[in-house]
Amino acid sequence: MTAEIKEILLSLWPLFALELGLKIWALADLFRRNKVRWLPKFGWALIIILVNLFGSLAYLLFGREEA
Repeated sequence: MTAEIKEILLSLWPLFALELGLKIWALADLFRRNKVRWLPKFGWALIIILVNLFGSLAYLLFGREEA
């Protein structure tokens, strides 16, 4: 691995950490809730896992049922 690649990866680690944290938060919230909007829980879980950062954000903004 070249020094340039290592430098790029080191500069991107906060973004990776943010994405992982959002995935964990969104999945934990999804499984705690009794109801969600627009899709079944399984559908939201697939979106959260497969659609990187935007899947987690989409669930947190649009999929959560009001408490």
